[in-house]
Amino acid sequence: MIWRESAQPLLPEHAATPLPGTYNRYPAHPLGNGKIQTGYESLAKWMVQHPLVLIDGYAGIFWDKISAALQAEFTRIGVNVKWHDTHCLLKNSDNIQELVDPFIGSEGDVWGKKTSLQITDFFDEEKLGALSFDGPYDLHIVSGVGAALTDAAAPLIYLDIPKNELQYRMRAGTITNLGCDTAGGSTQMYKRFYFVDWVVLNHYKQTLAPRIHIMADTQWPDHIAWAFNEDLQAGIDQLVHSTFRVRPWFEAGAWGGQWLKTHINGINTEEVNYAWSFELIVPENGVLFESDGYLMEIPFEWLMYAQHRAILGNHAPIFKYEFPIRFDFLDTFDGGNLSIQCHPSMDYIRTHFGETFTQDETYYILDCKAGATVYLGFQDGIDPGIFRTKLENSRDLGIPVEITDFVQQHTADKHTLFLVPNGTVHSAGANNLVLEISATPYIFTFKMYDWLRPGLDGKPRAINIDHAFHNLDFNRQGKAVKEQLIAAPVTIEQRADYRLVHLPTHAAHFYDVHRLEFSNSVNITTDGNCLVMMLVEGSAVTVTTSNGHTNIYHYAETFVIPAAAIDCRITSNNGEPVKLIKAFLKPSHPVYQQIAST
Repeated sequence: MIWRESAQPLLPEHAATPLPGTYNRYPAHPLGNGKIQTGYESLAKWMVQHPLVLIDGYAGIFWDKISAALQAEFTRIGVNVKWHDTHCLLKNSDNIQELVDPFIGSEGDVWGKKTSLQITDFFDEEKLGALSFDGPYDLHIVSGVGAALTDAAAPLIYLDIPKNELQYRMRAGTITNLGCDTAGGSTQMYKRFYFVDWVVLNHYKQTLAPRIHIMADTQWPDHIAWAFNEDLQAGIDQLVHSTFRVRPWFEAGAWGGQWLKTHINGINTEEVNYAWSFELIVPENGVLFESDGYLMEIPFEWLMYAQHRAILGNHAPIFKYEFPIRFDFLDTFDGGNLSIQCHPSMDYIRTHFGETFTQDETYYILDCKAGATVYLGFQDGIDPGIFRTKLENSRDLGIPVEITDFVQQHTADKHTLFLVPNGTVHSAGANNLVLEISATPYIFTFKMYDWLRPGLDGKPRAINIDHAFHNLDFNRQGKAVKEQLIAAPVTIEQRADYRLVHLPTHAAHFYDVHRLEFSNSVNITTDGNCLVMMLVEGSAVTVTTSNGHTNIYHYAETFVIPAAAIDCRITSNNGEPVKLIKAFLKPSHPVYQQIAST
């Protein structure tokens, strides 16, 4: 049976030294010697020291496999164990479906609304109350999502899994949503995960953080890596006072291209294309730690729960546990155009989908072929009614739309920043490698026209004309587009070997963008702000923080300088000219009060 559906390789169990000067797909942060344990034998030895152990964890875990592996160890050493499965303590699946229905929309809808449910809503109180740990057993184990609800004092092991691996298992139909008896279609399962399961389980894991003794990474089918929580917390504390990268992951898509295949060392070149690289989409990225050559990954939200103040600094009271800035690649090299699309307004995304803030974007052209373009803003004098009729006829009758009759097409040049505030019609054309710098929400794309092509599964992609027309800003047309939606670079500091360039974002954006251009070294100060950076020209830079930690970052790698890092020195490794993008939150913005009040 295929247990995961993806062309992407599993994370290796052991760290390998990346080729010098190349993009590192597995950026691991040292945890110190002897901090990561592997295998079930060592975990079982720790567990038998206690009469009761709780094994809680996330959706997508292969609970039966893990229980069987541990039981084999207990049998080998002669320990008599009583297992208690939390699945038996849940409400029945029909009752759970009634609970979640208000948050997942109708069948076929792309989106739902973030839930207000809590983990306890999924469990039967009587069954929880009736659970007993009596009997002639050496060890009682409560295993499954919600295990920590059964006892407030017993040692707690928490099993986690990266979101990409969870989705690969989801696509293979080998896991189910929380409280479901069977797997569903992958689109419906993802929607349920995003709007219900992840919301519930992220809030739950946050409440469990002070109780956890051991954290484990379960992304492999027959292997487990684990560490004591106190050691992980020490590692997180070190990261947030220096610099770090998350582990990127890559996905194919209908419009995907070939740039990432030729520029990312070790990537699977057998994949049909790559549409996205999740460089820093932290609701779905993880962070890698290394000890004695062993790797372990934890989802990024653990960093925010533990150290959001150190990471976000001045803006921590506003965004709390949500990391606000997103970096990702859109690869259309030798591919196709993205759909003609827009994103929701602040009020719309909050009212209809339950998000805290909206998907305001920018397109930074990292690379492109001659003749590449970006679609952005409306033609002067557009008639919205005619535009909508053309779109609906295309959707319903398969009639092509001459998009440039309605939407402007702009030449894409390297290092240009196109501004895409919410409500703006836009698309990246073929033969671009776009660095998308954005506010973090990432799935709320209202497609109006998708060039009459199917998805990779051969099925039509969802078209969302109604949502789009509730959000499109038809004032963004004519000359105003070039004046307001293409950043005009301004040099704000310059000396012989250094230039600091401001790429001003739109008034709707709560983040701003600078580009540092230099050939030797520069010193930067966080001033209490989190900085998200990427090397967009040159081979590599070395970043040294005030606590003495040094990291090397290569071309196209995204890294974070947390507010608590305070001071950094960044050096071009070969003395060559480099360009470094820096995205950061504006000191103040009108939406901050609205976000903070959520």
